[in-house]
Amino acid sequence: MRIGDFQESYAADEALFRTATQRVWVGVLGVALAAFPLVAGEYLLYLANLVGVLLIGALGLNILTGYTGQISLGHAGFMGVGAYATAIAATRLGLPFWLAIPAGGAAACAAGAVVGVPSLRIKGLYLAIATLAAQVIFEWVFTNWTGVTGGIRGLNVPPARLPGLVLDTDLRTYYLVLVVVVLHAYAAANLFRTRVGRAFVAVRDRDLSAELIGVNLFRTKILAFMVSSWYAGVAGGLFVYFTKVVTPESFPLTLSIQFLAMIIVGGLGSIQGAIYGTVFVTLVPEGLRSLAQVAQELAPDAMTFFHPMRDIVFGAMIVGFLVFEPHGLAELVNRGRRFFALWPFPK
Repeated sequence: MRIGDFQESYAADEALFRTATQRVWVGVLGVALAAFPLVAGEYLLYLANLVGVLLIGALGLNILTGYTGQISLGHAGFMGVGAYATAIAATRLGLPFWLAIPAGGAAACAAGAVVGVPSLRIKGLYLAIATLAAQVIFEWVFTNWTGVTGGIRGLNVPPARLPGLVLDTDLRTYYLVLVVVVLHAYAAANLFRTRVGRAFVAVRDRDLSAELIGVNLFRTKILAFMVSSWYAGVAGGLFVYFTKVVTPESFPLTLSIQFLAMIIVGGLGSIQGAIYGTVFVTLVPEGLRSLAQVAQELAPDAMTFFHPMRDIVFGAMIVGFLVFEPHGLAELVNRGRRFFALWPFPK
């Protein structure tokens, strides 16, 4: 039974994965993710790509809301900014995907800097309303600035290309999404081991106390919005290369609420929580939809009952997490790990 961790150097103490067991499981996970397309069908690959794209966006919102305490209801709008900027860079400027996606992230980052300005004077529900207004403005721009965005018709984007390889299928796009997800998850995990990340947490816990110990509130809050928006913009750029088209309907307010549900269900202020929440919020409705289809095959009239029940059950599950486990799925997983670490001895 493990009774403690003993580190002999600062490097070992600051390591992201401190034990050999953790490193082995991470390696197993990496092999499983790399081999997943070999056993998955087209539908599962589609879901895996969708989860990967949304996970990057959820990580960004968790940095802003979970770690810095700034509520945002405009995250889908920033994702849309990144998607349109990526599409324009790819189609009109002819940039390759490895430059177009960062261009989308930079455009969303700039938009986040502008929207984050009111965060110094307002917080809580007032800030949520301000970001909601930004979401509405973004949607209006996407729909009506036809000369740039193409209006309701949107923009068609060619597939990403590598030397001698066109990423025109879900199988090939999967590895692009996987690499970007791993890089951004690793960056997010390491961000809060730095001075900037600790400043984010200090602002979340008590902004006035953080200011007293030397944290620049304005710069920190703006930086949090920029980092979060970068993640959203990169997610939007990947979404463009995943779907090959971008339209205003792809980034509604409901998507912003969905992002918020992901980090709440998974666990605020937790990188693992963002992963668990994204998987849960994305895949559980698909599972309920599959159950509804099975019920329809058994009883053709059952769909009239199961179709609304799918949304009711999904909403009830989210409410259940808020009531019985406010810390989300990440806390449930940590409890399970602590239980098996001490088993068979009592706490």
